[in-house]
Amino acid sequence: MLDIIRPGDPRYADVQHVYTTTGAPAAVLQPRTTDEVVQALGFARDTGGPLSLRSGGHGISSVSTNERGTVIDLSRLSTIERVRPDARLVRVGPGARWGEVAATLHPWGLAISSGDSGDVGVGGLATTGGIGLMGRAHGLTIDHITAAEMVTADGRVLHLDAQREPDLFWAVRGGGANMGIVTSLEFRADPVPVVARATLQYRIERLAPFLQAWGETVEAAPRKISAFLYLMGGGFALATVVYAGDDPAAAEAALTPFLQVAPTVGHQAQVVPYAAVVAATHAPHRGQQSGRTHTGLAVHLDQDLSERLESLDLAGFGQLLQIRSVGGAINDVPADATAYAHRHQNFSITAVAPSSSRAFDEAWAAVHPSLDGLYLSFESEFTPQRLTEAFPGATLQRLRDIKKQVDPDNVFRQNFPVVGFPDVTHRP
Repeated sequence: MLDIIRPGDPRYADVQHVYTTTGAPAAVLQPRTTDEVVQALGFARDTGGPLSLRSGGHGISSVSTNERGTVIDLSRLSTIERVRPDARLVRVGPGARWGEVAATLHPWGLAISSGDSGDVGVGGLATTGGIGLMGRAHGLTIDHITAAEMVTADGRVLHLDAQREPDLFWAVRGGGANMGIVTSLEFRADPVPVVARATLQYRIERLAPFLQAWGETVEAAPRKISAFLYLMGGGFALATVVYAGDDPAAAEAALTPFLQVAPTVGHQAQVVPYAAVVAATHAPHRGQQSGRTHTGLAVHLDQDLSERLESLDLAGFGQLLQIRSVGGAINDVPADATAYAHRHQNFSITAVAPSSSRAFDEAWAAVHPSLDGLYLSFESEFTPQRLTEAFPGATLQRLRDIKKQVDPDNVFRQNFPVVGFPDVTHRP
């Protein structure tokens, strides 16, 4: 029987919110099987009101909960199993968290590049992109999807791959939840027994030259290097740099240039399983990290962009600035191969403010001219302009053409909608 959690249920407090946002849905449905997902969708359509899909993880963009609507929570669809050992194929439920996936795959000598947190749910990340700490070596998470199962708006269960439903298979890799509810995903994992991980804390005298030097170091690094930078305020920055390989000498040579970017006040490096890089904490998500985010992609951290980011910091919005490396294997994939079309940029840049404010929006607007594209999962502001930055030109048109065929009533419109915008919003 489909599990329905309503206000007043003692379990409700644990499922009404997401990591960044508090919500008050009228019902949270937790299906255990694909058939129950079909039932849950029927319930939501019969009930009316906003519909949110949640894979079980962070929900950074805040759209995985709502007010007085229905949330279909897929956290119980969390199996992780090996399909074909010889082909490195694994099947994963959308409700699993990436830390659980990494821990399960490690004994098999396998890994799938995900994000930088093990508490992120599989479904959300694996349908929008997946910028991870092995991205330059192994590509986006979506680049490893070989097949998927989806429940469409009319309750059909479809199996997607390059031969069966190729248009939907294209759309699900980067198009988010626009086309239906993904109930399982098959991935081709990479043979990655261990990685070398370095953590560095920098002391920064002036931000713009530091960012330029950081960007140049990342781009000059071998592809096995992926690097994420987090500004901490007060002239400090923290970096996580991962070498996706087990050769100590090669790892040391690849990591050493990062010690020369700026003076360090602390650093360490060790060889660890990838599962240790993205360990899941299983912390409850109760809106504890409220904030507003703006994000964009960039080809280079050149002087112009670095100076704009320095101005953002001087305006008081640099304490939670994150710069993730892309490029490498991510950019080997043709721009039209998936619904994620950004295959020439080298960096993803995200700024986080503690709350919505005109000052933050204006400070980010001054950065925006130097950006090139958008990874929609990190953006709080959903507008037609942001949508076209996330899905440029022909990509957006193709998504809309496919959606007309599989969701003509626009049932799935809460999570990054390509047609229209949410009828009820709940943004930080």
